[in-house]
Amino acid sequence: MLNNYKMNGILTGLLAFVIFATTTQAVQAMHIMEGFLPPSACIVWGILCVPFLACGITKINRLLDRHPQTITFLAMAGAFTFVLSALKLPSMTGSSSHMTGIGFAAILFGPSVAGVLSVIVLLFQAVLLAHGGLTTLGANTFSMGIVGSVTAFLVYYLLQKIGSPKSVAIFFAASLGDLATYVVTSLQLALVHPSEVGGITASFIKFAGIFAITQIPLAIVEGILTVVLFNIITAYAHDTIKPFGEH
Repeated sequence: MLNNYKMNGILTGLLAFVIFATTTQAVQAMHIMEGFLPPSACIVWGILCVPFLACGITKINRLLDRHPQTITFLAMAGAFTFVLSALKLPSMTGSSSHMTGIGFAAILFGPSVAGVLSVIVLLFQAVLLAHGGLTTLGANTFSMGIVGSVTAFLVYYLLQKIGSPKSVAIFFAASLGDLATYVVTSLQLALVHPSEVGGITASFIKFAGIFAITQIPLAIVEGILTVVLFNIITAYAHDTIKPFGEH
């Protein structure tokens, strides 16, 4: 069992980081902000998220019934996602570049649970930080909570299957999950803002190219931070916390 004193220290540090992040970021921080997607697109992306999130809620309930102590680790995964996705760099009108933090949750609990954590994080950010939006909650959840978490989980799983060191698998899972989020974000923006010359394809290349300038370095940093956090908590809780599928 994780030493309570050490766990409290980790959570206190995360809380302090959250406070720092939320008080130093401009209120215009965002994923995809209000007004940049038409109502029809907002509805479609929201509907696509529903089955995935329903599955995640069911899995969380089962997990807590069997292992009530995992509530601490769920809270930690949510805090990590909140912190990293609240730290933004301006990228383009209507969006921004930032880490996602979703790979950590996806590795520990699976993609559907990570998706539920992401929608909670995105909701709080939209309400408290004007980071993203309520109407675009479905689109942002789909890109980060679904595509990002599924990508991270699959990369981790496949790398472990071929015998890669765990730290290497975690690094690439978190980094590629981050990048996958922004590939989808670029597509979401391109679909509703096609270029006059070249249409959706040209617009997607433009959005993805602009994002890449800041997002590739951020994805690398996210991979490193995820490895560090995973190593810290597993060093103290190796008997109670395991990646999804190893329970």
